[in-house]
This record gives sequence, C-alpha cells and structure tokens, in this order.
Amino acid sequence: MRALYLPLLLALACTSAQAAKLDHIEPGNWWVGMHDPEVQLMVYGEDIGKAKVSLAPYAGVRLAKVQPVESPNYLFLTLDVGPQAKAGKLDLRFDEGGAIIHRAYPLWQRQPGSAQRQGFSAKDVIYLITPDRFSDGDPGNDNVSGYLDKADRANKDGRHGGDLKGIMNHLDYLQRLGVTQLWLTPVVENAMPSYSYHGYSATDFYKVDPRFGSNAQYRELAKEAKAKGLGLIIDVVLNHIGDQHPWVKDRPTRDWIHGDKFAPTNHRRETLHDPHVAEADQQQFNDGWFVPSMPDLNQRNPLLARYLIQNSIWWVEYAGLSGIRIDTWSYSDRDFLAKWSAALLAEYPHLNMVAEEWATDPAMVAYWQKGNQPKDGYVSNLPSLMDFPLQSALVKGLAEPESWNSGITGLYQVLADDFLYSDPGNLVVFADNHDMSRIAAQLHGDGRLWKMALTFILTTRGIPEIFYGTELAMSSPQQRDDGKVRADFPGGWAGDKVDAFTGKGLSPKQLEAQGFVRKLLNWRKDSAALTTGSLVQYVPQNGVYCYFREAPSQRVMVVMNKNDKGMTLDMGRFKDDLKGHQQALDVLTGKIYDLGGSLALPAKTALVLELK
Repeated sequence: MRALYLPLLLALACTSAQAAKLDHIEPGNWWVGMHDPEVQLMVYGEDIGKAKVSLAPYAGVRLAKVQPVESPNYLFLTLDVGPQAKAGKLDLRFDEGGAIIHRAYPLWQRQPGSAQRQGFSAKDVIYLITPDRFSDGDPGNDNVSGYLDKADRANKDGRHGGDLKGIMNHLDYLQRLGVTQLWLTPVVENAMPSYSYHGYSATDFYKVDPRFGSNAQYRELAKEAKAKGLGLIIDVVLNHIGDQHPWVKDRPTRDWIHGDKFAPTNHRRETLHDPHVAEADQQQFNDGWFVPSMPDLNQRNPLLARYLIQNSIWWVEYAGLSGIRIDTWSYSDRDFLAKWSAALLAEYPHLNMVAEEWATDPAMVAYWQKGNQPKDGYVSNLPSLMDFPLQSALVKGLAEPESWNSGITGLYQVLADDFLYSDPGNLVVFADNHDMSRIAAQLHGDGRLWKMALTFILTTRGIPEIFYGTELAMSSPQQRDDGKVRADFPGGWAGDKVDAFTGKGLSPKQLEAQGFVRKLLNWRKDSAALTTGSLVQYVPQNGVYCYFREAPSQRVMVVMNKNDKGMTLDMGRFKDDLKGHQQALDVLTGKIYDLGGSLALPAKTALVLELK
C-alpha cells in the first residue's frame, strides 16, 4: 500500500510547493459590463513568470495576452471580458513544469447605475479629513502586529489612532454640520517605519491600512455616508510610493521607478510650460523624487500606467465613490495623466476628479482643465483643480494693507482671470488644507477676518472645501508644521475633556464659530444662487468688495468690509443687479436691510444678503 501512496504524496507535495509561489493577483477581482472590456492582472509570486498560463473555458471571457517581464516574480495577464460575460469565477491555470496551480478569479456584477454615478459639484461642500487625527473608533487597531509605526498620541508626527470606524461614528455630526462630501487623505497601506499616518507613502495600492480598518469597512463607510446624503472622495497618489513598497526591492521592470537612488525633483512646474526650457530641468521636475522615502514612479511604462488607471477605477467601483482627488498632479507624466482622466471618464462620465496643482498663477492651473486649448496642443481630460490662486489671493487680500493694487482688490483680480479656465465653476475653492497653516493662523488669529474668509469661500463661485476643525476655528503655528496643522479633533478620543461632536467643553468662541459654519452651510444647501447661479463682481472701493450670485429663483448679494471701521455703502452703484429689490434678509442674523439709499457696514464684516 505504501508504494501506491508514495507517488501521490510526492505529487501533492510538489503541487503545494509550486502553489506557494503564486502569492497574489492585483486587482483581486473585476466586474462584468465595464466600458473597457480589457483588464490587466498583475500576478506576483516567486518565479511565477516562468509559468505557462491558460484560462478554463468561460463564456464571454478570453485570455488575450500573457506578458512576462524582467523580474521572474511578476507576470502580466490581459483578460478580455466581453459584454455577454456573466458574473462568476474564472479558473486561471498556471503550469509550472506539469504542476498546475488553479486560481479562482472573481468577476462581480456591478451595482445598478454604477456607470452613471453623479460626482461632486458646486451643489456640494467638501469636508477634508485626515483620518488618523479625526476620531479613534476602534482602539484595538491602533497598533497592528508587523507594522513598525506604532500609535503615540504625544508625538505630533506619529500615529494617533484615528480610523474609519471613528468617522462612521460621527456621520450624524457631519450631516448636521451641513457638509455633503467627505475627502479622506489616503487610507491605503503605508507600512513605513515612521511618519506614515498621512497616507501618502503607499506600500499596497489595493489594501486599506489595517490601522484605519479594512477594505470592507471603507466600503461600509461609503454606504453609510451615502444614506445620510454624504459622498465619499478618495485621495489617490499616482506619482510616487513609499520606499517599503515591494516594487522597490523587486521591480517588475528596470524602468518601473525613476532612478536607482534618490535624486530630488526641482519642484519647478514652470518647466512644463516654459517654451525656452532646458530638457534636463523638465526631466528633473517629472522624474525626481519628493524625498528619499518616496520613490518616483515612471508612468511612461505602459504596464504601470495601466495598473494605476485600473486601481483608481477599482476603488470607485468597489466602494461606490463620488469622486477622486489626485495628489501632486503635474509631477506625473503628462501623456499618462490625459489617459488616466480619459479612462476614468469613459467608465464614469459624470464622475468629478480634482487635482492638486499647487501654483498661484491661474494660467498654470488652467492649463490642466478639460476643455482648455493650450498653445502646445495638450488635450486634458481633467474636470477640476484645486484653486490655489484664489486661496493665496484670499489670504493676501484679508491680511495685507489696503492700497489701489493690494489687499481685497486681489480677490477681484484673481476672479477676473477666470477667462483662463474652461469651467471656473468646477474649481474647488478653499481657505486652507492639510498642507499649510490653518486659515486662523494665516490671518493672525483675527476672528472677524476668519469669518470673512469662510463667508467668501462658501459664497463665491466653485466647489467649497473646508478642513476638519475649521468649524471650530482651530489654529496652528503660522509657519507650516504638519503635525500641528493636522491636530486631533477634540472629542475623537475616549477621555477627551473637550468634545466638539457634542459641544461639551467648547469655549464660547468655538461654539460661536461652529454655529456660524453650521448655519451658513445648511442655508447654502438650499440656495439656488450659490449652488447653480452666476457670479457678478464689482471693483472693490475703499476696502469694500461686493459681488452677486444670481439664479432665476434667487439673488444674493455679498458685501465684504475689510476696514477696521464701519463704512457706508451707496447702493445706487448696484442698481443693475438689485433689479428693483428694496429689501434683503441677512441670512446669518435674520436682520432685514433696506436697500434704498445707503447701507451701513460694520467693521471687518461680510454680509450675506438674500434679496427680497
């Protein structure tokens, strides 16, 4: 009997040993009924590149391509999933010298209406959260075995324990506050030895960091948020990875990452537009690394480009997302960025995607927006960008002394540059974010200027975004200090003496700020003038700036008096936009103003007046 069993045992042992070499496949699943029928699979495992691959017969699906690469531990497969294919499991077969490894690959059914999902728009207000610093809903995942960066709330640059469960626990608060979209800084795995809480050093593009939760929990967050009228925006990084990513030690191809060691970018985005540019300078901008711990990806590699495109699609489809924010946009290859945007919009025509292009020159930002026609012929497919020029003008306009060509006039001037954009109403406007000092600090702690800044952001054209804690007028050092900018939200941790979610322990000033933001946000939801209306602005005079938001069913006048003293405004100047209205309601105080003659303006105040 032993002689009969021995060959079988040896065969099983051989099969088991071979099977261990197939570690994982990315993406871990795909869907039937996608616009693009092809999906590229990255197969990883020791010497898996030597295997012969076949696909068991499956109606509507064929194995279109098998591509080994320089590293024997990777294999790239292309599946063609035809329109007649049904959801189910494919049987992928890897033949390594007669030992067959079977791997079931799932094809899922899409949710009804998935392709037609509506992205965020000017009807929304985005709330930016750094998950590690918002709320610790599950202290049990603060530290996870195998992950070196442990929780240390006393360290401003360490992990503090905030997670997805913490956000889910406070969706009611966010709903009452009046925001309608949540943008979380990246939640994918950052298995770095330190300084990993921010999420911008990915070590696994398809896995939520276990210290934040799980993939299933991320999807549940999106589902629960949607039930409360809140969309979820993912933050993706196309430009770089963390140096502990498996690709660093084992590159699929030699050119997967730019260079063999750290060579810094020059951060000169002007090199992409300069007609006199030295080629070496442009290459250094695109191919240089941010810091030694963030290797720069080469999106000109077609396999990597396809991987990054599919990863973004996968998260939108898997979690049911309403939008994407893209980090360090222009640092990636230009041709790739156009293809990435086009691919996402082909799958989701109404999805919105906003890119970070940190330039204060409107021409630099406008270059990238879909529909523009730059001189170099570049065709962009990107719908939205962060309006850094407006943010810079807002701070300068409120903080600088007034003169004919400085101060609040800067707001008028930067909006006058809207002719450069194909769709200025689709820009995301903000007073601050997670990468700069908080707006309260930038305005030197002046609470009245802070209110003016928030009023402007929430009433001008575009899609407003506010940073978590802004509703409490949270501050920070004036010089950028990321750990303090991204401070813990009060009440997010057991034992916190101050709880902003309930109002317990908040100071009178914090309660006032929170009430002010809540009232303006919730009024904005139902304001046709702000969410769909046009913008008409008047040249500022004597430190007073006036503009109108106009829709067929509503007209709103916003008046900003930056001066340290009260001013009197002659209303005759605005007769064309008052359209005969004699009174206006102050939406924040309920006061009724007579619009005939003149209007008394308190010092350092912004009035939001609904014309009656």
